[in-house]
Parts: sequence; structure tokens; C-alpha cells
Amino acid sequence: MREPHNYAKVGYSMIVVAASLAAIGLIALAIGSDVLFADNMQRENTAHFNECKENDFKTDGCEKYWDRINNKASGIYVDLEK
Repeated sequence: MREPHNYAKVGYSMIVVAASLAAIGLIALAIGSDVLFADNMQRENTAHFNECKENDFKTDGCEKYWDRINNKASGIYVDLEK
């Protein structure tokens, strides 16, 4: 029985898998101390949006929210040119 010569292909795929798992591990170590990282980010953005909403999106830093909701696709379109 002849020896199959496919060891190299399997070896390269294992290196790729190991590298991807190492990358995932490094990311987990980077944000591992803060298990609520995404939750805190979402809460901060929601609080900022609510402050902008209370001030009718006229304060500094609220322009991006106004542009996002003031379009015809959202159904909340106000023509500021009139």
C-alpha cells in the first residue's frame, strides 16, 4: 500500500486554525477583564441618544443621530429648507 502524500495540506490547515484560535484568545484577553464591554458601550450610546432627543437634537454631538432619523426611509422626515 502506498503512502498518501497529503500531510502538507492537512498541516497548513491546522496552522490556519491554530492562528485563528490564537487571535480569538488574544481578543478575549484584551476585553476579558470587562465582561460587560458591549453592554456598557450600548448603554452609553443609548443615554447619549436620549439626551439628544430631549434637546431636540440641537446640541453639539447630536448631528449624527439627527441625520440618521431625519430621512424619508425612517418616516420621520422634516424638511429644514422650508
